[in-house]
Formats: sequence, C-alpha cells, structure tokens
Amino acid sequence: MERADFMHRPDVRMPPARLAALLGGPLAIAFGAWIYLAVMITGMSAIPGMSSMMMSPQMFAPMQLFGLFLMWAVMMAAMMLPSAAPMILAYARMQAADRNKGAGWLPVFMFSGGYVLAWAGFSLAATVAQAVLTNLAFLSPMMMKAVTGPLAGGILLVAGLYQFTPLKQSCLRQCRSPISFLMTRWRDGNWGAVGMGWRHGLFCVGCCWALMGLLFVAGVMNPVWIIAITLYVLVEKILPGGERLSKLVGAGLAGLGMFWLLP
Repeated sequence: MERADFMHRPDVRMPPARLAALLGGPLAIAFGAWIYLAVMITGMSAIPGMSSMMMSPQMFAPMQLFGLFLMWAVMMAAMMLPSAAPMILAYARMQAADRNKGAGWLPVFMFSGGYVLAWAGFSLAATVAQAVLTNLAFLSPMMMKAVTGPLAGGILLVAGLYQFTPLKQSCLRQCRSPISFLMTRWRDGNWGAVGMGWRHGLFCVGCCWALMGLLFVAGVMNPVWIIAITLYVLVEKILPGGERLSKLVGAGLAGLGMFWLLP
C-alpha cells in the first residue's frame, strides 16, 4: 500500500500485536522517563550533584550542571511524549502500511528519539537559565523556584502573552495536525525518521517552552505542577478548541502575572 493511499483510508487497521511491536520503543522511553522522574521527585539524591547543589547557590560545577541537565531532560521526555502520542501513532500506522519497504519498529523508535532530542536541546537551555538565576540569587537552590515576586510575575506574564503570539499558534497548529505534518515532511529511512521527529519536536518546543517556565514559579520538581502542565499540554494539542483554550489560559496567566507585579 502506498503512503498516499493509506492517508486517504483512515479505516485501515493494524493487528494489535504489530501495533504493540512498533510502539514498544516509544512506550519504553516514556515509561522509563516517568519512573526515573518519580524516583528523582521522591529522592533528590537520585540527581547527580544534587546534594551539593542544594547546599550552595554556586551551580557551575560540571557535576551539578550535568545533574540539572539530566533532571530537565528526563522531565521533558516524561511530560512531552504523551502529547506526541497522536503523531507517533500516525507515523507508526504509516510504517505498518509500508510493508514493501520492510518497515519495522526501528524507524518509530528513531522518530521518537528525534523528538526527545529536540526537547533535550531545550533542557540544555533550561539548565543554563536555572544555573544563572540561582547564582544571581533569583532562584532558591533548595526549592528550585523564584524567590522574588517580580521574577515570578514576569514569568507568568511572558507565558501568558506568548499564548497569543503567531509563533505559538503556528506551532500549535502543527502539533495538532499529525497527518498534515507527515504528508509534507516525510523522509524515508531511519535517519529520515530522526529528522522528522526532531522537526516535530522543534514545533512542540516552540509551542510549549513558555509553559515550562512556569516550573520556575511553582518549583521545578513540584509534582502537582508537572502533572498539571502535562495534562494541559495534552488537552491543548488533542482536544477540539485547543487554539481557543490556549488563548483563554494565556489571558489568565497574563492577568495573574500583572497582579503579582503590582506593588
């Protein structure tokens, strides 16, 4: 079956066993990320360099920076892979239909790996931001959250206003349209899958980076906010009316930020 034919036949189904085989890699990444994230939340010593990090605001030591990066990378994989499920599933179905080329589980795994790699790039930027803000005494090294009202209010305001920007809305439309993305950006082969996953990940970073900044307000390892943001991103990308919801939430965040900034 050709790819174009498959896309025009949404009724095509694949055996559950084949679907499970194709999705085994992405599921393993997501499951492992959530398990390690839970371990880090319940025992911060699971993060390399965390003990010294919590005792001192000096966070430019190599082990401390590595621990921060690992924390962010695992957290982003756990939070964002669920919202990428529709895209990964659509890609897996196309691979399953492409039997003549011997498509299997590896391209689906590579696609997911490219997606996670894009968020690892964001994690590197978040690591540097946290280290700088902590060294400037704007973030608590122990609570990993803003210690000043202006910083917290500014983050809320930026996150809220960003929801209204053309870049946010454009990236959100890409994330909400798996079929359109796959049809216009398809690449064959394992490295093509990595590139597709990377591109989709960049759209997701463009869509959600400001929301991740909210963790600096509530606490980077605050489990309630981690779950809340994960669920919100999932709803925004999957359910009908996601564009309207993003603007409604943006108005609320911007209003809360302005209130926080008031003397």
